[in-house]
Amino acid sequence: MRQAPAGQPAACQPGHRRGERVVSTAKPRHAQRVLYPALVAIVLLGAWQGLVTGLKLPPYLVPSPVLMLQTLVTDWAALFTALLVTLKITVLSFSMAVLVGVLVSFVFVQSRAIETALFPYAVLLQVTPIVAVAPLIIIWVKNPTASLVLCAALVALFPIISNTTLGLRSIDPDLQSYFAMNRASRVQTLWRLRIPSALPYFFGGLRISSGLALIGAVVAEFVAGTGGAATGLAYQILMAGYQLNIPRMFAALLLISLTGVALFVLMAWLSRLALGSWHASELSRD
Repeated sequence: MRQAPAGQPAACQPGHRRGERVVSTAKPRHAQRVLYPALVAIVLLGAWQGLVTGLKLPPYLVPSPVLMLQTLVTDWAALFTALLVTLKITVLSFSMAVLVGVLVSFVFVQSRAIETALFPYAVLLQVTPIVAVAPLIIIWVKNPTASLVLCAALVALFPIISNTTLGLRSIDPDLQSYFAMNRASRVQTLWRLRIPSALPYFFGGLRISSGLALIGAVVAEFVAGTGGAATGLAYQILMAGYQLNIPRMFAALLLISLTGVALFVLMAWLSRLALGSWHASELSRD
């Protein structure tokens, strides 16, 4: 047997090298997820600033990134207050969509007949433009916040229903036969087999639905068109457009975009937290 050189462990050396390789590549991979998008953002912002400066575009047409950030700092008090209003509507509508969507999916999975009869109406909610339904909801629901939350929840509902129902249906037939052979009840099968199998699909739906809830909140605010102190970012965008304050409009759009990214990152973190120790989608290192 070939002996290891002096001062070098013999039996566990390959294992140590393999372990060190995993550790050494894991951190750069996590750093790349932040570094690469940041580099792209820097290049795009630099190109934007260069084009605005080189072509001498007026601020009321296209503001430069520097001017947009300056406006964000100057008008931070009003924009941040509006952001909190929009964020409250987004969180409430997203929570409602998750609760209703999961309950509807549990009903769908109990019977194919129920799913066949009711699923087309869920699709109908998805394909109906919210701008066509929102005026009716705003008229019927007297509370302005409740009407906006309901409009945004309708936009965010379908991905939860679709993904969760698909996950609850996507179970291993052998495991289903094993549960049936052991005379497991519907509740036991749902809790111990269907829900664990549906978690990856459910968290995928959360990533989509969180962004749609934000979009629905902004669209509902546009349709409502209400003014006053407790108004969201959509009202700030409308007023900036009327006043030709385009830098402020871009600053409000930046806040909406950053909020959407933050919601997606939060849902991805929750997915890793719930699935990271056992599911292949989070364990894969490719």
